[in-house]
Amino acid sequence: MSHFTAVEPETATGKTAGLLAQVQKSLGTTPAMTKVMANSPTLLQSYLALSGAVAGGTLKPAVRERLAISTAQLNGCEYCLSAHTYIGANIAHLDADELDSARRGESSDAHVAALLKLSNAIAENGGDVDDADIDAARQAGVTDEEIGELVANLTLNIMTNYFNLLARVENDWPVVSL
Repeated sequence: MSHFTAVEPETATGKTAGLLAQVQKSLGTTPAMTKVMANSPTLLQSYLALSGAVAGGTLKPAVRERLAISTAQLNGCEYCLSAHTYIGANIAHLDADELDSARRGESSDAHVAALLKLSNAIAENGGDVDDADIDAARQAGVTDEEIGELVANLTLNIMTNYFNLLARVENDWPVVSL
């Protein structure tokens, strides 16, 4: 059971109503997470701003979805694991093997594997990674721009993971168990 009441778009007012309308327009739906986030317009606005910023970056959607899956598995967030597995399969067109590999921070693509490994190292070490981790990513062709975007994606994923765990948001995606 959720620790927060979902704010329904049809009863929302003011800034909250506008933010939920933005979610509906951009996603075509209003997921439970955003309805619960709407209790804090600042949180929902932050989520939307950071989501929009990373979507405009150089990392392709299929890479961002694998990063989200890996981080959700690492943080034990079934909601995000379920959402990003669904989006990864149905929107980013990732196959089942690649989705499963992402849960382990792996990929058949060496460049993506390096991004996943670095992302997990950053998350597991609070950002204090060894020089060897950065060097390994660079040797796989990861650029400084991609490393910066990776941190932005990781921040977004940690924010949603932690919020969903804290709030106990009810999963409205096809469930993928941890």
